[in-house]
Amino acid sequence: MSKLAEFARILDDAARTATAIPQLTELHPDLTVEDAYAIQALSMGLRYDRGERRAGVKMGLTSRAKMQQVGVSEAVWGRLTGAMRLTEGGDLIRSRYVHPRAEPEIAYIVGKSLAGDVSPAEALAAVEAVAPAVEIIDSRFRNFKFTLPDVVADNASSSGFILGAWAKPDADVSNTGIILEVDGRPAQIGSSAAILGNPIRSLVAAARAVAQAGERLEPGDIVLAGGATAAHPLTPGEYVRAWFQDLGSVSFNVMP
Repeated sequence: MSKLAEFARILDDAARTATAIPQLTELHPDLTVEDAYAIQALSMGLRYDRGERRAGVKMGLTSRAKMQQVGVSEAVWGRLTGAMRLTEGGDLIRSRYVHPRAEPEIAYIVGKSLAGDVSPAEALAAVEAVAPAVEIIDSRFRNFKFTLPDVVADNASSSGFILGAWAKPDADVSNTGIILEVDGRPAQIGSSAAILGNPIRSLVAAARAVAQAGERLEPGDIVLAGGATAAHPLTPGEYVRAWFQDLGSVSFNVMP
């Protein structure tokens, strides 16, 4: 545990100072995914000790192609805090990150407790509202390269999120068209169906994942369902807007 706590401190320092570090698996090749989730929990505990508050969870590796690429059958997950939330239409300060990228996603807010093996219908019944969102991912590892244990330990690369307007929970987001624009030009085009075939399946996976960690999704928790397109690397001076069919948009400016 002392070694895992040390890795947690290293990752926390890297995130706070926007400093790239070597992969943990370079130092500890036998690091397991179970170890990595323990490191993630310890690292987030340091944030909570500084006053940050849990805001929900994010899901990662939610496309079948990405799962096959890294050899896993389950999505990975990380934790969100209120300090990670950025203002819609506001500024993202590039210098606060190592190498940030933007991913358009579907966000859910949970209206009642949810955990364990639930069906899509049960998961949907727990949803209070749905919204367009952009997640800011930012691996703390050099050159944005990592193994599965590395990325899990690094809070699944989660660094920030921006939410659009909340819509009713029965809004159909199973195959929502999405365009990520940069300075008014399409940079990525996709559909929410890329998220496990339907984003509600990501909420099902989130309920199962948090239960395995002895936690629950509680009322007010935000769940980011996973990237619907490839991530766009962010450069100062860009204006980024993600358009979601029938849901609206999310935008922000990238500042130095």
